[in-house]
Amino acid sequence: MSLPSTHTAPLHECFISLGSNIDPDHYFVQALEIISRECVLLAHSEAIRTAPVGYQQQPDFLNAALLVSTPLEREAFRAYLKGVEDRLGRVRGAIKSGPRTMDLDIVAWDGEVIDDGYFQHNYVRKPVDEVLASSGRNLESQKRS
Repeated sequence: MSLPSTHTAPLHECFISLGSNIDPDHYFVQALEIISRECVLLAHSEAIRTAPVGYQQQPDFLNAALLVSTPLEREAFRAYLKGVEDRLGRVRGAIKSGPRTMDLDIVAWDGEVIDDGYFQHNYVRKPVDEVLASSGRNLESQKRS
């Protein structure tokens, strides 16, 4: 799925959480190249290495965050990210928290946190907070009950 080339639609800002534990150095570069080419990359964090959460019989993850702008609406952009995962060889197996080439999740949309993983997991929050600091952005981060 390619993004529209004209920017007549309003642009949305999106924080994306990236995670990989199958050849993560390779897939991080690939994901960054695709997203940089197809979206407007505004900022990104350094990658951090983290222990797996949930299913433990797997390698550590590399995690990072990106800030991009897109003319797509949120659900269309979510579908776009799933398509990028597929292009990078993502296999969705029986173990939801199992190994993956790339996991791309929307953490915040237009300044509002929409993924409670931001509040629950340092591997999400730390990279997003790094991007917030470097980009001068703020989030409405009231924990949802």
